[in-house]
Amino acid sequence: MLMVVGGAWAAPEKKGKKKGALDPASTHYVVLDPDEKTGQERFFCLARGKCRYNTIQCPAECPQRKPRRARLNKGCFADCSSRCETTCKYRKPNCNGYGSVCYDPRFVGGDGVMFYFHGIKGADFALVSDANLQINAHLIGTRPQGRARDFTWVQALAVLFDSNTTLLIAANRVSLWDDRVDALSLRWNGRDIPIPTDAEWTDYDGEREVVVERTEEVNSVKVVVAGLVEMDVRVTPIGEEENRTHGYRLAAGDAFAHLEMQFRFRGLTEEVDGILGQTYRPDYVSPVKKGVAMPMMGGEERFRLPSLFSTRCTACRFRYGGRLRGAGESAAAEGLDWGM
Repeated sequence: MLMVVGGAWAAPEKKGKKKGALDPASTHYVVLDPDEKTGQERFFCLARGKCRYNTIQCPAECPQRKPRRARLNKGCFADCSSRCETTCKYRKPNCNGYGSVCYDPRFVGGDGVMFYFHGIKGADFALVSDANLQINAHLIGTRPQGRARDFTWVQALAVLFDSNTTLLIAANRVSLWDDRVDALSLRWNGRDIPIPTDAEWTDYDGEREVVVERTEEVNSVKVVVAGLVEMDVRVTPIGEEENRTHGYRLAAGDAFAHLEMQFRFRGLTEEVDGILGQTYRPDYVSPVKKGVAMPMMGGEERFRLPSLFSTRCTACRFRYGGRLRGAGESAAAEGLDWGM
């Protein structure tokens, strides 16, 4: 039995490919039947180079790509690029990896440069805006007395693509955090998505497949929009020690549940923009000061949106059917009620 993986996901080759850009060869393989004796999954590599037509197998420590009880068990990752190997990794965002957005919030761009973006609590900003894809973020936050700026975190993501399609990923407001309770909500075109524990949720927007898969029993998912983006997303709170160490001075009764995420993009154009998206442009030079503890990225007004589902900002490039989506088509219109 064969299952083709990766062929439709490869990003087009670009001249002057920069460090950190996705290598499409890494996922260009065919999934074979598992080894009959051990159950270890196998992959037949199709990428050009030394790994072409080689068969690689998952290690015994992580025999499957999608293990059950993913919180405890690592998954198998196949790499058919020049590395030609399989490795074991937990299936969650790597906050130090390319395309990651974590903490308050800290970014690692497509150029590998780390920076912080404060934003404004209660406001919405464009993370990525390209010809076929827009990813917006809603920020929650707090400003302790005497501080000049807000502490902020990403609470919700709106993913917009194709003619009129929306995917919402959000952390629910939680008064007291419990690792056993799911605080993650997803909506597809305004409808709640049930997220199975041991199966994938799949749908189509008429143009491409969308898959949501749990990577832990609660609060962690992988989302794939075919041909556009893969996202590892999890919900996490602000713990007591973190609150004390950073001086957030958060009030009792709100765990400040927020999202941590890592993106892998497909087929971005050279004109992509947004707080994170701009770092994937081939001519991009980071303006942040390197070597400082918290290099800051400014430009809030370029990326600010009138609502979570809007595509109106100075840096925005995405169009719904040739038009910008405006402030009237807001998060409130989608019926959101998560304390945002």
